[in-house]
Amino acid sequence: MGGNEQLAALMRQAGFLREDGSVGLKVFARAVGEQAGRTYTHTYVRRWLDGMIPRDEQTRRAITDALAKRLGRPVEPHEVGFGGSRKVSPDLGLSYPDKALDGVSTLGGLWQADLDGLTTLLSAPANVAAWNEASLSWLVSTRHDLISGTGRRRIGPADILGIRSTTEMFDRLDGQHGGGHARRSLVEFLRTDVAAVLQGTYTDEIGRDLFRVTAQATLLGAWMSYDAGLHGLAQRYFIQALRLAESTGDRLLGASILDAMSHQATFLGNFREAANLARAARMGTETAGSALALAHFYAMEARALARLGDAAECDRAMSAAVSQFERRNPDSDPAEWFGYFNEAELAAELGHCNRDLGRAVDASTYASQSLGPSPSGYVRSDFFATMVLADAYLDQGDAEQACEVALGALQIGEQLKSARCGAYVDEFKQRLARLGNSRAVSDFIEQAAHTRLWRPQDARTVPSRGGLPRS
Repeated sequence: MGGNEQLAALMRQAGFLREDGSVGLKVFARAVGEQAGRTYTHTYVRRWLDGMIPRDEQTRRAITDALAKRLGRPVEPHEVGFGGSRKVSPDLGLSYPDKALDGVSTLGGLWQADLDGLTTLLSAPANVAAWNEASLSWLVSTRHDLISGTGRRRIGPADILGIRSTTEMFDRLDGQHGGGHARRSLVEFLRTDVAAVLQGTYTDEIGRDLFRVTAQATLLGAWMSYDAGLHGLAQRYFIQALRLAESTGDRLLGASILDAMSHQATFLGNFREAANLARAARMGTETAGSALALAHFYAMEARALARLGDAAECDRAMSAAVSQFERRNPDSDPAEWFGYFNEAELAAELGHCNRDLGRAVDASTYASQSLGPSPSGYVRSDFFATMVLADAYLDQGDAEQACEVALGALQIGEQLKSARCGAYVDEFKQRLARLGNSRAVSDFIEQAAHTRLWRPQDARTVPSRGGLPRS
């Protein structure tokens, strides 16, 4: 993995970087500083050459202006590897890479295209065949990747810790404010800081830890993109995260990514594919020793089967989820990232399933158990569970109670930027319309009209049936 060869080539062409390897980094730093009206050092230039893209537009423009001044012609951002006016294959990221390093290169392209706002990817739909290919490739893989880097910067445990702690910060923001809140900032972190670390030098042992935390950070980027309604882009991030996870030998991490892909497939109405993705996750990890993970995989399978209307198979999967959950030992479970999957989360999953099977009373019971006597602290999760409860009351014919609960959900949702939240609201509207008008309904609509999520939004995807996945 090299650095930013496009920038290096233009620096050589402009005389800032000589062919024999000697460098004039300080000279280039001064030239950029003159254009920006601020001071840069040779350390900044070294980072740019290593592949880090400056976050601020002023610095990026100063770099191209400094090169343009020396070359005597305009220099566009994409010429120095900073994106801009360039074409990207509409299939970028859909294929499951044969080699781990190919996946790293693909991710770099996805991150940059995302930041450039290329509609080719941002508006792309999900591809059903890509789910099938990725899950099968992961399930039957016998590859053993050798992971090492040979760049200028030496990478160690502190770099791994930095990526992990930053990812955890973005994860908290996602749960509190939705995927649309800080998604771009996460992608900028991936494209600059993480990309620069990937281009460093490290041993195979450090490399596996690095690829693991990168896979986890990319998985979060996929979740946030999915939550923001960018489904084709999210699918690509899921697939590339899965390939990174495979290269580390961490089967549980890979299975959790398939589990997330199942989540998205159910949301988009691809129920059979969703069930198969959850089954693949389970089949690939049955001997991994994580009852908590198996419980979640069964729950995802149940969610898809409920949407298919297959009550018998859904009941089987729900029963298996409960059985595995009762066997869990959170203190020693190897899939520590499923630690959030507690009694409230399981109840929420069962609430969704029963709602979609037409068991409104059971759905309201489980949704109420999920919400408990006080908020969970996961704002978006509380919103989803509250909307399921409102749906269940509507299905029981209790419009007044349903509207009261839904209004509480809308108030929770005021701080969320989430296309999925909007889809839950749109579905509630459809259910409400079937009841006809009443004083309770008209009073609710008058109050709801003042909330952000009740107003029509773009980029919402409403599945053909209820049961939208929970975060």
